[in-house]
Amino acid sequence: MTKSTDHQMPELDFNTPALKRHRKIRALKDRMASMGIAVGGNSVILAVLLICFYLLYEVMPLFSGASIEQQASYAVPAEEQGDSLYLSAEEQSEIGMRVTSLGSIVFFSIADGSVINTVENLRTDAKVTAFAVESDTSRLVAFGYDDGKALIVKHDYRTSYPDGKRKITAVVEYPYGEEPIDVADFPINKMSLRDGSDSLTVVAIGDSQSAITKVSKDVNFITEEVELSEQRTALPFVADTASVLISGDQRYLYVATRSGQLSEFDLRDFDNITLKDNISLFNDGAKLVSMSYLLGQSSIMVADSSGRVSQWFNVRDNATNEEHLTFIRDVKQPVALVGLAMEQRRKGFATLDERGIVAIYNATSTRQVVDEKLTDGTARLISFSPRANGLLLEDSKGLHFFYVDNEHPEVSWSSIWGKVWYEGYQEPTYTWQSSAANNDFEPKYSLTPLAFGTLKAAFYAMLMAVPLAICGAIYTAYFMAPALRRKIKPIIELMEALPTVILGFLAGLFFAPFMEENLAATFSILLILPVGILLFAYLWSRLPQNISWLVPEGWQPLLLIPVIVLLAWLCLALSPVIELSFFDGNIRGWITNDLGITFDQRNALVVGFAMGFAVIPTIFSITEDAIFSVPKSLTQGSLALGATYWQTMTRVVLPTASPGIFSAVMIGMGRAVGETMIVLMATGNTPIMDFNIFEGMRTLAANLAVEVPESAVGSSHYRVLFLAAFVLFIFTFVVNTIAETVRQHLRKKYGSL
Repeated sequence: MTKSTDHQMPELDFNTPALKRHRKIRALKDRMASMGIAVGGNSVILAVLLICFYLLYEVMPLFSGASIEQQASYAVPAEEQGDSLYLSAEEQSEIGMRVTSLGSIVFFSIADGSVINTVENLRTDAKVTAFAVESDTSRLVAFGYDDGKALIVKHDYRTSYPDGKRKITAVVEYPYGEEPIDVADFPINKMSLRDGSDSLTVVAIGDSQSAITKVSKDVNFITEEVELSEQRTALPFVADTASVLISGDQRYLYVATRSGQLSEFDLRDFDNITLKDNISLFNDGAKLVSMSYLLGQSSIMVADSSGRVSQWFNVRDNATNEEHLTFIRDVKQPVALVGLAMEQRRKGFATLDERGIVAIYNATSTRQVVDEKLTDGTARLISFSPRANGLLLEDSKGLHFFYVDNEHPEVSWSSIWGKVWYEGYQEPTYTWQSSAANNDFEPKYSLTPLAFGTLKAAFYAMLMAVPLAICGAIYTAYFMAPALRRKIKPIIELMEALPTVILGFLAGLFFAPFMEENLAATFSILLILPVGILLFAYLWSRLPQNISWLVPEGWQPLLLIPVIVLLAWLCLALSPVIELSFFDGNIRGWITNDLGITFDQRNALVVGFAMGFAVIPTIFSITEDAIFSVPKSLTQGSLALGATYWQTMTRVVLPTASPGIFSAVMIGMGRAVGETMIVLMATGNTPIMDFNIFEGMRTLAANLAVEVPESAVGSSHYRVLFLAAFVLFIFTFVVNTIAETVRQHLRKKYGSL
């Protein structure tokens, strides 16, 4: 009987129906997972691109040029009434008005030129020898006559809706009575007027003398009627006068000659009017063409025969505290100018040169939006409609009306990023101020202070967060006991769940006033706390081992809690003593008065603490994970070769974890740059450019949160806010790109460890 020692091995069949079905299902799952990941990743990229393109879509109209298109052309309405002295239009650009050399006012349809109404020769007993416009917005005009009298009239437009249809009625009013006012004892050649709530000032200039008349308005408390009283005095005569202007506040009088010499008179003492200054508007032999005020009656625009338009306004001298008319900026056409028109609601103007080319500019940004030939060179007058969407032009062929599409002339790259000299400022500045209470306000759209505020807030936040977060992550991941680490890490990560609006609320309403009242304690804590912790650590290391071993390895940080509390209490308790001993009992006053540093309660220091507190969990968590993920074999090998724990940390662990640490810092910076609620509630929201730690700021994100809900859709303000969002988007994109590039470089450099 024999035994067989051969054992037949069972055959494995990998092609059974069940295994085939399993492989097919797994392959299908793999393909679906790959497709899902690809679709998700591409969707994220597509969403980011769509956001970018949408922001560009809203921003691009800011920098697109304007257009002008002829809508109507016809003979001059009521041409028999004389040559045109002045052109105007009402709000809807339906009715036009022209003032003639015979003293008539002609209202006509802008669509076809048909005459609607004519107020002929307001005075038949005298000849019109001068004409003046108070301002386009007030619609107040004055006729000067050869008998030294002036008649002040106002053209107005009343809207009614008979039978449900809109009807605009043009009327002429006499705000100072239908009888002319005596303003001079001589024929008037040039005149100017300025109306105010309390008085009217009229200046009349003749062949060899000049006079000024002030009409005071007094309200009778019994009848509540306005009573007028006139006062007249002589003015120093300026020969060869070409233009006369009275300042908006009726404080100064400007008389310009044809050669460009400007005499400035002080009108504040009406009984003793004195010459304040003599100014040369140009010195190249050109002749004065026009001199008029921009909207707001602060800036004087001077056009001359060389094709130049210059802007002038009063600037206060700090040394003398006196205002001086100062040249600000200019624009230039290559040939002589023959006309100048001002926009009624913006700081824009149009020039007409001898070639018949009309150019439209914004005075502040000096941006030219239109430069187009509209006539053959015989044009005499141009005028804007109230909304600046229409332009009336008169030439030898007749009257023409042009539609103007010019939405955003006040925005240019120089006005957004460069210094701009605004009216009322002593020098060019970076300014963001999008709105104000008055109608003639000039919006200021410089993004530079907002970008500066964003970087300033992020800098102080990172200055606080980065050292604490990284050092805490190093100790937690490498030196702390595992049992304690499992408790500390979730607690710190839980800090990230705190709503930033709560942090901003606490920072603005509690921490900011607390820090202001305990400023000495704040700086004492910043100085004493690190020194105290290091001193305690040094003393602990010098204790006998039988005492120090009572605390298990890695649990020593718990001993710092009472030390930190004690040191903080000590600093708070000594704060009054420090202030009395070194700062005369008022450290804030010492900072402001002795150091000359402005102190604002909600400042960058408050933001640094509050936003740093919000950023710490992000940087800590990523850094701790990066350090903890370093292979243990590297640290054990380093220790086995004789390196200390600190040498192993600095020369092995940190270089290996550096890509993750760098990513943590960049992500934390992105969080700080994009933070909204903390900076909104704890900074004072002042868009200033000052690196002072005691001053506030306004960031791009906070500005968007504040002003987007209040902006009119499609306005320049609205689109500039989208530009701010685009700048924030690009900044984040650039930072992340740099971070990823550096991270990949560090990974390649230290990946072989």
